[in-house]
Amino acid sequence: MKNIENSGHIFPVHYFCETVAAEVRKQIAGQYGGSPQLLKNLSVGGNATSNAVMLYTPRECRTLGQDVENDSHVRDCTRSYTEDWAIVNRKYHKLGTAFNPNTLDKQKERQRGLPKQVFESDELPDHSSYQDDQDDLKRRSMSIDDTPRGSWACSIFDLKNSQPDALLPHLLDRVPNEEIDRHNEDQRKSNRHRELFALHPALDEDEPIERHCVPDVPKEHFGQRLLVKCLSLKFEIEIEPIFASLALYDIKEKKRISENFYFDLNSEQTKAMLRPHIPSAAISTLARSAVFSITYPSQDVFLVIKLEKVLQQGDIGECAEPYMVFKESDAAKNKEKLEKLRSQSEQFCQRLGRYRMPFAWTAIHLMNIVNSAGSLERDTELEMGLSERKGSWSERRNSSIVGRRSMERTTSGDESCSLTSFRPATLTVTNFFKQEGDRLSDEDLYKFLADMRRPSSVLRRLRPITAQLKIDISPAPENPHYCLTPDLLQVMPYPDSRVRPTKEILEFPARDIYVPNTTYRNLLYVNPQSLNFANRQGSARNITVKVQFMNGEDPSNAMPVIFGKSSCAEYSKEAYTAVVYHNRSPDFHDEVKIKLPASLTDHHHILFTFYHVSCQQKQNTPLETFLYPAHSAGRYTGSYRIPVFIFVPLPGMKWVDNHRGVFNVEVVTASTIHTQDQFLDKFFALVHALDEHMFPVRIGDMRIMENNLEAELKSSIAALNSSQLEPVVRFLHLLLDKLVLLMVRPPVIAGQIVNLGQASFEVMASIVNRLHKYLDTSQDMHGRNSLLSSYIHYVFRLPNMDPNSPSPGPGGLGGSVHYATMARSSVRPASLNLNRSRSLSNSNPDISGTPTSPDDEVRSIIGSKAMERSGNRMSSHTESASFLQTLTGRLPTKKLFHEELALQWVVSSGSVREGALQQAWFFFELMVKSIIHHLYFTDRLQFPRKNRFPERFMDDITALVSTIAGDIISRFQKDLELVERLNTSLAFFLNDLLSVMDRGFVFSLIKTYWKQVSTKLYALQNPTLESLRLDFLRIICSHEHYVTLNLPFSLLTPPASPSPSVSSATSQSSGFSTQVQDQKIANMFELSVPFREQHYLAGLVLTELAVILDPEADGSVPWCVNVLDDCVPKQQQPPPKAMTAFIVFRLLFNLSFTITESHNQWGRPGGPGTEEQEAEGNSMISQTVAMAIAGTSVPQMSRPSSFLLNPQATRQHGSFSAESSRSLLICLLWVLKNADEMVLQKWFTDLSVSQLNRLLDLLYLCASCFEYKGKKAFERMNSSAFGSQENLRWRKDMTHWRQTSEKMDKTRAELEHEAIIDGNLATEANLIILDTLEIIVQTVSVTESKESILGGVLKVLLHSMACNQSALYLQHCFATQRALVSKFPELLFEEETEQCADLCLRLLRNCSSSISTIRAHASASLYLLMRQNFEIGNNFARVKMQVTMSLSSLVGTSQNFNEEFLRRSLKTILTYAEEDLELRETTFSDQVQDLVFNLHMILSDTVKMKEHQEDPEMLIDLMYRIAKGYQTSPDLRLTWLQNMAGKHSERTNHAEAAQCLVHSAALVAEYLSMLEDRKYLPVGCVTFQNISSNVLEESAVSDDVVSPDEEGICSGKYFTEAGLVGLLEQAAASFSMAGMYEAVNEVYKVLIPIHEANRDAKKLATIHGKLQEAFGKIVLQDGKRMFGTYFRVGFYGSKLGDLDEQEFVYKEPAITKLAEISHRLESFYGERFGEDQVEVIKDSNPVDKCKLDPNKAFIQITYVEPYFDTYEMKDRITYFDKNYNLRRFVYCTPFTLDGRAHGDLHEQFKRKTILTTSHAFPYIKTRINIIHKEEIISTPIEVAIEDMQKKTQELAFATHQDPSDAKMLQMVLQGSVGTTVNQGPLEVAQVFLSEIPSDPKLYRHHNKLRLCFKDFTKRCEDALRKNKSLIGPDQKEYQRELERNYHRLKEALQPLINRKIPQLYKPVLQVNSHRDSFSRMSLRKLDV
Repeated sequence: MKNIENSGHIFPVHYFCETVAAEVRKQIAGQYGGSPQLLKNLSVGGNATSNAVMLYTPRECRTLGQDVENDSHVRDCTRSYTEDWAIVNRKYHKLGTAFNPNTLDKQKERQRGLPKQVFESDELPDHSSYQDDQDDLKRRSMSIDDTPRGSWACSIFDLKNSQPDALLPHLLDRVPNEEIDRHNEDQRKSNRHRELFALHPALDEDEPIERHCVPDVPKEHFGQRLLVKCLSLKFEIEIEPIFASLALYDIKEKKRISENFYFDLNSEQTKAMLRPHIPSAAISTLARSAVFSITYPSQDVFLVIKLEKVLQQGDIGECAEPYMVFKESDAAKNKEKLEKLRSQSEQFCQRLGRYRMPFAWTAIHLMNIVNSAGSLERDTELEMGLSERKGSWSERRNSSIVGRRSMERTTSGDESCSLTSFRPATLTVTNFFKQEGDRLSDEDLYKFLADMRRPSSVLRRLRPITAQLKIDISPAPENPHYCLTPDLLQVMPYPDSRVRPTKEILEFPARDIYVPNTTYRNLLYVNPQSLNFANRQGSARNITVKVQFMNGEDPSNAMPVIFGKSSCAEYSKEAYTAVVYHNRSPDFHDEVKIKLPASLTDHHHILFTFYHVSCQQKQNTPLETFLYPAHSAGRYTGSYRIPVFIFVPLPGMKWVDNHRGVFNVEVVTASTIHTQDQFLDKFFALVHALDEHMFPVRIGDMRIMENNLEAELKSSIAALNSSQLEPVVRFLHLLLDKLVLLMVRPPVIAGQIVNLGQASFEVMASIVNRLHKYLDTSQDMHGRNSLLSSYIHYVFRLPNMDPNSPSPGPGGLGGSVHYATMARSSVRPASLNLNRSRSLSNSNPDISGTPTSPDDEVRSIIGSKAMERSGNRMSSHTESASFLQTLTGRLPTKKLFHEELALQWVVSSGSVREGALQQAWFFFELMVKSIIHHLYFTDRLQFPRKNRFPERFMDDITALVSTIAGDIISRFQKDLELVERLNTSLAFFLNDLLSVMDRGFVFSLIKTYWKQVSTKLYALQNPTLESLRLDFLRIICSHEHYVTLNLPFSLLTPPASPSPSVSSATSQSSGFSTQVQDQKIANMFELSVPFREQHYLAGLVLTELAVILDPEADGSVPWCVNVLDDCVPKQQQPPPKAMTAFIVFRLLFNLSFTITESHNQWGRPGGPGTEEQEAEGNSMISQTVAMAIAGTSVPQMSRPSSFLLNPQATRQHGSFSAESSRSLLICLLWVLKNADEMVLQKWFTDLSVSQLNRLLDLLYLCASCFEYKGKKAFERMNSSAFGSQENLRWRKDMTHWRQTSEKMDKTRAELEHEAIIDGNLATEANLIILDTLEIIVQTVSVTESKESILGGVLKVLLHSMACNQSALYLQHCFATQRALVSKFPELLFEEETEQCADLCLRLLRNCSSSISTIRAHASASLYLLMRQNFEIGNNFARVKMQVTMSLSSLVGTSQNFNEEFLRRSLKTILTYAEEDLELRETTFSDQVQDLVFNLHMILSDTVKMKEHQEDPEMLIDLMYRIAKGYQTSPDLRLTWLQNMAGKHSERTNHAEAAQCLVHSAALVAEYLSMLEDRKYLPVGCVTFQNISSNVLEESAVSDDVVSPDEEGICSGKYFTEAGLVGLLEQAAASFSMAGMYEAVNEVYKVLIPIHEANRDAKKLATIHGKLQEAFGKIVLQDGKRMFGTYFRVGFYGSKLGDLDEQEFVYKEPAITKLAEISHRLESFYGERFGEDQVEVIKDSNPVDKCKLDPNKAFIQITYVEPYFDTYEMKDRITYFDKNYNLRRFVYCTPFTLDGRAHGDLHEQFKRKTILTTSHAFPYIKTRINIIHKEEIISTPIEVAIEDMQKKTQELAFATHQDPSDAKMLQMVLQGSVGTTVNQGPLEVAQVFLSEIPSDPKLYRHHNKLRLCFKDFTKRCEDALRKNKSLIGPDQKEYQRELERNYHRLKEALQPLINRKIPQLYKPVLQVNSHRDSFSRMSLRKLDV
């Protein structure tokens, strides 16, 4: 519990949820039913047979065995490596939750054979196929029928031709309700899944606290294994044999990390050249493939290949020259030279065949190959020449490779260095480097290798030896055939000894590996490194070293133990190093591998003899010799620099170079016999000396006599702490065995018994702590070191308990009569201070059996312990065996390890006790295994449990548990990590003791712990301590016999031998304060006192639960979730199962308040309604009640006041997560499933209304919690989980117990299985809910409060229908619903009107299901609903109305709605009506038919909506039309208007959404005014005219308008004053979002009177605040506001269906460019019809359809602007005015009379088109039909007048702009007076004013243009003056230029402007005629 919040005692809920189902599942699985073994164990302390079993499991051996010499130490080692595993098993342990995780095969086994539930969500087509269907639909005609509701006759025809679903038999029969209920129940109960918890998915906890993992079997360590196969080695010339070796090097660690693998790829012909020296080759030396092991793979590992050849005359360079010069292609040309070379080679082979010389080498960067191969898709061939060293091989890393880890600590650093999953690669190495004679050392090699990784490698400049070496590199298989170990033992399987083998190559790990030895190995590697004979006289230059392993001085004593290399004998007596030609100080790179004898003596030594090898035919002369003692080499690894001596005639020998070290040699020991640690050596030597009784003992140069053996033995035991950790781990099993042996059999030295128990215990504790401290990565979640737990589980056994050695002599762990076997006999000699007068037991008469308080008990224990320590029960003195024999009459029997261990632990103190506490788990588990071992081999498992153990041992255990409990409560605040480990260790220990000791005694131990912790807890109120206690309880209750432990011993009488738990329940300290309370409990829970007394563990659990449920307890409610684990029953026999289920339900129910409060978002407020009800609901369990249930373990002292809350204080609840709710609710469901139905019914009768409602709230929540997610949800979860694996930053390698939590990509089959389980869980959970609802209905149907309860029942039922349910559940659900409506029709039709609407919606939704059975039942339910409604009042108007509204709602919101399925359901309902004989004479059938046809009509309308989901304009048009069709059905019209508002809001069309809401409000106002006459309410839609002129269409003035008084009409929540206010507020908000603040004001004008009438000051304040905000924004945004942009869109072409020749005005967002809408529409229709089928008409001219391609669709888009007549402009002042309530728009089209768009000024005409729409913008649609079109054609002079007026206005605006904008002013000026302006003002004047027109009709135009120019020149002058005042000095010249241009323009215009037409000033023509001529001249074309 790491994340506890101390402040509020809030526990992380998920933690507790782990417990909820963990225990329950294993019990519910049916493991316990009828088990005869369990019935034997009903007695708490009886004579039942224990279920502990001792198994001797044969150890799996890899090799085919070997024999070794019989030395005592070797014998012990080999026994340790070969003896069978001694494993303790409990027969039924797997049934406990500790070994019964639901995440593994067990759960899958229980889930086998589950039926696949059918869910509609899984049956839906996938999105792609659905999309294809939609695309097909899109390509159909998009016509909108002219009639608002389509063709009625056609619709009926479609419906009548539909196929109905199957009718339910006997649906229309009149059957008694009781019979219907019975039939429904039988149907529900058939084929139900028995195991609810088998369906519950495994909890997402890393590991349950009670989980005890079985440790890994100890086995030989291997790193990541690599198989290297050497295929061929070929040079350009083949003249002699070449020998190769492979080894791995780590350049970072500068270490060779494998032994050499020697291989020989020479042809038989070439090998024959060496026949004189190698007569026959052993099969083991012919290996060409090897398995390398790499524990720490990294980027620094190289595979180095070295080549040697037979020694010949000449240095390496000369010998290598032919290989570099000759080419294979030139073989014929150089035939003679090659023959000569071959001849020379044969001579050298014959003469010097036994000697080798270095030749060449190369290296492969291993990780390059692995990563490159890993990233390729198939087996690859990689060629590596010099280019590889030029850096062309990049170090690619393939992060997708995931390697298995072969041990806990494997890789350090790069995770991508994995050798287990790359693809096999074949390498061809083409270049070798010749060896340099003076650079052969490993140091030189590391430099070369480091250089190879650099791009500019020095090596690439060297001349290579061309060759071709082919090798295969691949991950090694798990068990390769024909494999030999490094000791040349055959690895199984080895079918045929004649097959060429594969060799396992021994690894020399780069860093220490901490793995105990498990196989025999005794190898010595001798690596001569260098020799310095530079100062030696003589001519010795070709030097070789002969290495021999000797067993004496004589040359014949050389032993054949040196391993052969390649193509030679398996073993030889000597080995020679390679010769470096003419080098007096050679370096060597040879490795001599020696098989050491098991027992080394002083005679064993290694002899080095140095030879000068003559390359000519002379005698080889031995130079010097050195002897190296082999017994030292076997024990100690290292490098040595040693002197060499030479034999001379007298005095016989002489040291070379004055005894200086001239020869460097490295010796490496790979031995599982020799520890290579002096402290371990000494300890083992002394123990074996005692074993064999051989004195004196020689250890190195030291001789130990028997008289000082005791002191040496004790010092050697103490000195074990100084030994290195690595050898301690390697010899861990043997070391611990020996320490155990010393504890149980103290040795007799010089006739005295030496008691070494204390010393052994101390050093054992020390070793265990060292392992824990330094090997922290190999621990499980309980802090158990894997090496130690493996030792206990597999290796540890009691001495002389081996089944194969029945005699008491040397058997298991060795030992003989020389060990004393000190007894703990009944009569102990006083001189040994082992008197038991000071006992730690309650059975001791000195201590009262039941302490008056826990404090007294603890004090008495500690006091007695202190006194006993002072008396020291352990004797540190030694007594003679004879004295003991005199005293007891015999030699005492051996000690028992568990007794000695308990004794040592109890009396330990200081650092020893601390060390033991740190690793208490180790000693507890050792003790338990020792106990079971002892019982098993002494046949005591058949004994009564009370007689199995001596009282003293039980006293020690009691003391131990008591003191450790004391440590837990005293240290939990200081060292929580230790206390958590200690707490779980103690719990597991007591759990184990329940299987072997008297259960009553173990209960007393549990009680001891419980009292101490509870006392501290009540004093401190610490949540950490609470969680510790809970963990403890959880582990104890995970015992496989938890049920048995809680079953009563006898139903009538108390147990014969009562355990402390039973006796304490009736004692004064039991926690029952009065008999009255006890009676109260019994009455409340129907549990008698004897019942509670004999359920001790369950009592503890119920204590926890009840205390938490106490309303006054300051506890965290989620506790109960944890405690419920043990509270939910584990019995499988029906009677106890039902009884306990009932008890638990009473407790469980109290959680409902908490849960419903946490999930109060779903409707009815959680919990009771009044304070009285709340008190009643929560007062079910008090603190004293809880104590009574538990059979008590609470101290008698009163609880501190700090533990109580003030009764008035508000209770704090922990919040529940969804996971917590699921875990808790599944427990509730299990209880409801298994509790006796009659008992539940009886109890439901006693519950109050509020309590029953809380139960219904829980059931409602259950339906939500267990809703089926669907296959797609599982796939989504899987895809999101994969790739986001959690990286554990700490304990990164603890994967052996976290494997289940690693999220890997799941297969489709696994996902399918998960979906099946989830589907079955959802179905079963909901069926349980249905069962419970039926019981509740039966219970309350006869009570007065049935109305309030039945509404809740219906709500739960409807909610479950709304969830994603299976077809099976829905059938039963509909059956229950039909029965409910049949029994209580008034429930729906009189009270729960909203639920009637919900029911109609749910039924209709299921009528459109794709699954026929669901449709059949839903149709039947809907038909019966109509029928029952009709039977009440000969009308079913309510159902009609609700069904029609439901269909509209369904269509508007559901995405996956399928009209075809609904059509079939409607046909089914029609069929029922036709076959209903009983109602045939009534109007019912006709009414049903009318309703069904109407529904079908709505359905047909909605088909098109589905077609146009992607076309927003068309979709809104369709919705608009459907809404218009409901003009006479206000509820439905309102529904559709709101649907439209929702669609507009989605597309951010806020103005249109606001209009929909205004129309809705107007509709409501219209009907409200009919219903109520309230003056402050709007009169009707007229009131809303100022908001929108369109709103009048909501007037209810037509003849067919229904009266709002009619039943079912205007019954929705919106047809109220509050509904109207809500709609208007929404409208105001939408207008505000649209930026139309003036409309916000108009809306509030309607709202304010309503609030004023209601005196609602708060609302008025809010409104005025919003108004202030709105007007503030108007001011703030002045000049910056932007509303819509408008376009005329015309559709042409028959492909478009009824859109053909339709024209609309589209409203688009502000600043939409023509190109944007053009692109949008072109893309949309192009996607629908094909891009080549749609064309946009680029101009705005009238379209001649005859000229268009009939096979294409054409769209014409034109930008239009709002158009206002002059009289309108006086009212449209602001920007808002000019952009609101728009119905007329204008666009202009230039043209010339000859057809061109543009021409000269005098021929340029303009067509002005004015469009009028059917409604004003903004409207409830974004496109509105054009209903009127008017064209005005302007003549060229009129065009000129408009242009000049526009230009003049621009000048005036720029001049008077405030603030002034100089740039804009200059731009306008430049366009007005600039000389270069094309078709500028001057040209216009010259064209139209130069001559007086001949046509009098144009006089007026001429004069008007003249006046325009006058005005224009004045404006230019004003603008120039303004510009002069704005410019700076730098623009003065520019100003002068403008002025010059202006004067020139003015001069040019002067004569034209001043020329007047005299006729205009004669009063001849009347004014009207002029106007007529003007009007006649403006040619108007009207297009209506």
